[in-house]
Amino acid sequence: MNDDDIRPYTLDVTASERMPGRFEWAIRRNGKLLERSDRYAESKQAAEKAGLKAVERLFSPEPSRGR
Repeated sequence: MNDDDIRPYTLDVTASERMPGRFEWAIRRNGKLLERSDRYAESKQAAEKAGLKAVERLFSPEPSRGR
């Protein structure tokens, strides 16, 4: 068993190639892109925080509609 079997999801935070001094994030499953940032963050920490928020949104259960 390899790490991909145990931890298929990753959050990658990288320096932007398009906007020097800015950062981007990407959520991947087994290397395949699921979602990425559409805005640039001013710091690596800010990009990671935004990426973690997106992970929470992706994997949180949908709220019930009360019916």
